[in-house]
Formats: sequence, structure tokens, C-alpha cells
Amino acid sequence: MLQLSATFDLQQDVVSSIFKKEATVGIIKEYSGIVDTRILNIERDGGVLYSWKGETGTTRIGKYDPNTRQNKLLYTFDKQVCVSSCSLNKEETLLAVSLAQRTRTEERLRPVSKCLTLLIEIHPINNTKVLKAVDCRVRVQFLHPDTERDSVLESHLLLVAEDGYVEQLHVMLVRQEGYRVVMLSPECLAKDRVAEDFSWVQWDSQTQRLFYLTHREKAVLKCVQFCHDRNCETLFELVLELPSNPFTCMRFVNLGFDHHQETQHEREEMRMVVITNNTGSMCVCYSQPACVNQEITYTIVLVHRGCSKTFSVALDGTPSPCSTDLLPLFIPIGYYVVVYLSGHFLHCINTRQQELLCHSLFLSGVDAELGVLGSDSVVLSLPESSLLDLNTGRMYTVDLNPSFLMDLLHCSHRRPDSQRLAALHCLLLYMGPNAALELKIIDWICDNVMPFDTFDQIQEFILASLYRIIYKKCLSLDEVLPYSSVFEKKKVPETLDQVPGVTCTTELHAEPVFKGKARSLQGYWEELQWSTEKMKYFEAVPNPRYRASQNLPDWTKLLTTLKSENTFFTLSVPEVREHVLYSVCFRSQRTRRLLTIYVTLRRTLNKFCRWWTAGILMVDKLREHLNRHLPRLGKKKIDVLVVNYVAKLLELIRRMLESVWLKYKLGPLVLCLKQRGSSAEWAVFHVMCRILEATKTLCLPLPPDLDNSDANEELKFSILKRLPESMEQRICHLWDHPISSACISRDYVRGLLEKHDKTKVTLSYSASTNQLYNHQFNITKSRK
Repeated sequence: MLQLSATFDLQQDVVSSIFKKEATVGIIKEYSGIVDTRILNIERDGGVLYSWKGETGTTRIGKYDPNTRQNKLLYTFDKQVCVSSCSLNKEETLLAVSLAQRTRTEERLRPVSKCLTLLIEIHPINNTKVLKAVDCRVRVQFLHPDTERDSVLESHLLLVAEDGYVEQLHVMLVRQEGYRVVMLSPECLAKDRVAEDFSWVQWDSQTQRLFYLTHREKAVLKCVQFCHDRNCETLFELVLELPSNPFTCMRFVNLGFDHHQETQHEREEMRMVVITNNTGSMCVCYSQPACVNQEITYTIVLVHRGCSKTFSVALDGTPSPCSTDLLPLFIPIGYYVVVYLSGHFLHCINTRQQELLCHSLFLSGVDAELGVLGSDSVVLSLPESSLLDLNTGRMYTVDLNPSFLMDLLHCSHRRPDSQRLAALHCLLLYMGPNAALELKIIDWICDNVMPFDTFDQIQEFILASLYRIIYKKCLSLDEVLPYSSVFEKKKVPETLDQVPGVTCTTELHAEPVFKGKARSLQGYWEELQWSTEKMKYFEAVPNPRYRASQNLPDWTKLLTTLKSENTFFTLSVPEVREHVLYSVCFRSQRTRRLLTIYVTLRRTLNKFCRWWTAGILMVDKLREHLNRHLPRLGKKKIDVLVVNYVAKLLELIRRMLESVWLKYKLGPLVLCLKQRGSSAEWAVFHVMCRILEATKTLCLPLPPDLDNSDANEELKFSILKRLPESMEQRICHLWDHPISSACISRDYVRGLLEKHDKTKVTLSYSASTNQLYNHQFNITKSRK
């Protein structure tokens, strides 16, 4: 299910490089001279900080640059020390280090602090300043702000203490002798108290945000945003319904890796992580270990959706006591949150379309295994969809595996519909646009053309693809545009909202509080605040999501009116007509051929208006829907979005038909009268009928019909020739052509004659129509 790609290997990228370099100068002679190599931290630029101990009794700190794939020695301690935390400023002029100190037997009478925090000048190596000497662990982290300046003579350092407080130090620098960078007034560094009284803290290096949890009367999650101008501000607070006293000791997330932590601190009572996405989403994920009943429970608080979902999964196997082995990982992959419990299950949760379980993918057994990770691996989830195996020192990027998802679609005989639907949405919404992948999905649809028991795959392909295309143009449309045909049903099938062995409960959570000045609520915070306000509105109004099938009564009534009046309909929105036609015809590689079609369609549009009635009706209804629920966008932008939506819909159907035609390698002389239809022609005809059925059910418009050119006439006659007699009669009443008019007239006269019993008609309808078709075919041949 997951595709892991190795991005860093401690042995290959670091140890072997150090050995080659030091063996060259005679410092060491074999690999055993490099011991206890450990990853300490990963900075915002992807640089990996690590330490190792050499034969000479020293401890060194280095950095691996993933861009240049080079290693750089940063600092050397002249004795062996235990580095518990480390961070490097953006300009690589200062190194902050926390050392775990243990009292030796001969030093027991002399008090020694458990943690010594140092600030070291390394450009070049010069002064060292002691920042703290305390009896609690201290994590260090430099801020890496976004700035356009090449040279910055100030750095800002966070000191996160195990006692539950965070301080920010402001270090001013000065350049000496043209290249030396040293601290200015190191004896009096300015500092601020950023946060206090918390039991859990998480650092987000990419966004420069600090999340922390306070627990007095209630558990409250808070977020501090750090800015490039050395300012920071608490912008966000959220009350969480957590178990009482969830953390008995301090928990650090994304603040480096302490390999010298005491054993009594190793056991986790609860695992918690905050996952954010630049589209304005926030998820708070937490879980407690599974116990004797072998059931594990995890909760995803969807802040941007105003609700939380709690899942309970029954685990297979023999009961075991609570342990950290039974705490799942929360892995962010785009807008999915993957909950992974090694050896048990993998749950890919859709945080954007969260209403039904069938849009999230749950796997267990062999399907949930991650092959490159061994059974004894100690795996940590990192930001930016990454994993770290602490035992091997390997890092991986994680993504969904399209090959696995396609295989899951094809294994229809042993897969529930809910899994196939979830896999289809992963492929269409998350992994698109991808032309090669789209062709594979269309091939799959051709091979499984009949609808499944619980959903129509053609409808899902159309709606999900449209949602992906339009959502990228305007994020506000996520709650008003359809993304699945399942919601068009009167009742959602139970099998689509149930997963064997998994129970899910949904609850509304407390509203978040956004703080700070208006200037601070920009970008991500503005989107998140807008999303939470939208959800309050959408929870209060009925049917906020547009449903094309609701237009069916109006569509039927309009068609009946047109048919009864026997008149042609003139479009009242010419600009929509022109834009849609242009979009459908010109977004193809066959521009020259489609240019002729475009000119022909313009001339004959009113003649074939019934194909367009659904399109114009859809434009009007969708525009009305968006203006009612999203007036903030403005009428002009809504008009553009609506027209683009319908144009993309028609283009998508045209592209689908074209792909089917190419799949079966049909040429220009198919479906002709001269020969019997082939299996490929029948397959294409079947798919076209299914597309017609799927779009009709949803009341979706179709691309314009062919005109009555000689080649198209022959094609239409060949199709009519193969239809059942009852269907022929209905088609003749819909096709505006002299031959069909003659058939209708002949049928009408025959009816009159039979009614008045003046004569008996001996020729059957089919014989008369066949003569007319053959006559028309001969006329066509004579023209050529």
C-alpha cells in the first residue's frame, strides 16, 4: 500500500564517508574506529546532524547535506560526552548542544547537573557559552526563518525544558576580520518566555510553529507562530477531550532524538501528533496502547471540519500487556493521515472527504506490511511524509503506491466494494492529474463496464476527476461540489459505511479560538479560520453539497416542453456556449481535425439543442447554488468557475470516449453497413451506452452530437441498423433527418389507414425502414 523510497542511510552516507576521509590521513585504520554513530536532529533544510565517537576518546558532531550529499565536521569534544540534543543555525555559525551528564563514582560528593546546555561559535571554532546547567533535560532548536537577506547577523534559539517551559534566546552576532562570526555581548543574551506549564510539545520546522498542551481543568492545545522579524505570537487554542492526566512525563515531538533518555521515560502512555497541510487543514491525532482486550482506539480531530472521528480496531493474535509496540504511527501523506500499526493494520484516512468510511482505505494482514522495515525496527514518523528507522539509521519518504491500488481495483472477486471505491478515489483525487494513470483507470472501466452493486465506477470517475480539477482553482469549493455519486442515492448502502472489525464514532468538537492581530491571520491561518467558519454554516444548512440529479425534474419538464412545442431552443447564454464549445474542442492534440468540428458545432448548435439543455440547466443551477452558499467569492468569480466546471465535464467525457476508441484501435470505417460488427466495435458501443446511462442518471450534459455529413450519416445508419425494432422507432423520433421524417410519416399514415379500416398494411415497419436505409446508402455511394 505504501511506497517507501530511501533518502538517507547512516552507514552508507555518513560512516563510510568518515572512514574514507579519516583513513586517508591515518586517523583510523578500520571501521571499528567509528563507533556509536547516532542521528541527533533534522533541520528545516533537510540537513542531518549526527555524532560519533572515535578511537582517541573524542566525540564529534557533523552534518550531512542531502543536496550535495557531502558531510561536514562541525565540532569536536576532546572527551567522550553524551549528546542528547543538538541544533545548527541557518548560517552555520552557531551550534547549540545539550549534554546528558552522569555522576561518576569518584564525583558523587560533588554536585553535577544532569544537563549542560552550550552555545558554541563554529565559524571558526572559538568561544563556548554555557546557557544552562540544570537537573532536567533541555532540547535545543534554532529558528530557521524565511528571509531574503544573504547574511543575517542574528540568530534565535529555543530552549525547551523538561520542566515544562520554553525560552527564546536572541543572539546578536558580529563579523570580525572579514570572516570570523562571533557573539556580540555573549554575557547578556536577551531572552523571552514563550510557553510554560505544558506536558507535551511539538516543533514544526517547515512552518516554524510550536504546539504545546496544557492541562489544568481541561486539556488545551495551543500554537505559537514564529515570524522572521524575531516576533512570536500565540494564534490558536483548542480544547481537547483527552483522558485525564494523559502524559505523566514530558513528551517531545520533532525536537531531535535523545539516545540517552532514562529507561523510566521510555514507555508512552499516549502518542499524540499535530498534522497540518498548507491548504488550511489541521488534524490532531492521538492514541493509547492496546491492552488486554486487544482493541486499539485512535482519534483524529479534524479541526478544519469541526468534528472528530474515533476508530476502534480489534486486533488479531494472542493478548499481550500494554506496550509501546502497540502504539500506532501517524504518517501524513498529502491530505491523508495513515495510521500504521506494525503487524496488524494500515488505515489510510481521508481528511478531506471524511463523511463515509468507504472513502478511506483500511488494510490488514499482508496488505498492511511495509517490506523494507524489519519486525525489530523502531520507526518514528517525521514531517513531510517521512519515516526514520532508529535501529538502522535509514530515512524514507512515504507515498501511496499506485501499482498496489490498481491491483486492488482488478482483484474485484475478493475485495469489498468499499475498498475498491477508496482505492479509486486515492488514484483519481490524490494522484491526479496523471495521463498514464488515467488511461489505466479507463482500461479498468472498460474491462468492468457494468456498475458494481453499491456504486457506479463511471460516475465516480467523472465526479472525482472534476472535483480534483476544480478544487485546485478554488479551495472554498470543497464542501459544495460533488466528489462521489454515492451521495446521489436515496440511502447509502451499509457496506460502504462499514469495515469489518472497525467501528467509528463521529462527534463535534469545541470551536478553536484564533488569537492575534489581523496582520498575523494570513496564509495558512486565514484558510484554517475560514474553513472552521464555513463548517459552522454548512452544519446549519440542509444539502450544502450540489447534486446534479436534483435537476432531473426541471430537465424532464424542459425536454417535454421542447418536444411538445416542436420548436428549437435558442440558448440564452451565448458566452457560456462559446466558451464550453471552445474548451471541449481545442484541448486535444488533434487541433486541426477538431477545428472543423468546432465550426460545424457552432452552425448546428440550435439544431441539436436538446443535448445542451442539461448543460445550460446545470450552469444555471450550479451558479445559483454557489451564490447561495459562497457569496464571499463574488458573482464574477462564480460565473467563471461554473463555466469552467461544465467545460471540464464535457472535455472529460470526450477524453474518455477518445481513450476508449484508441484502446480498441478503431478506425474511420467502423460500424459500417458493409460488414458484420466486430467484438471491438461491440465493446466500444457497450461502453458508450454505459456512459450515456451514467450521465443520464446524474443529469449531466454530454458533448454535442454529430452533424449530417455523408460520413456521419453512414455511421448513424449503421448504428440504427443494428438496434432492436422498438428502439429504432424511438430513435427515429429524435433524429432530425429526411429519412427519419419519412419513416415517421409512413408510420403515421399507416396508423391512420389501420384506424379507419380502409386498407391493410402488409409491410412491416422494419422492412420499410430497411428499404429506406438501403436507398439512402445507395444515394450516399452515388454522391461519392
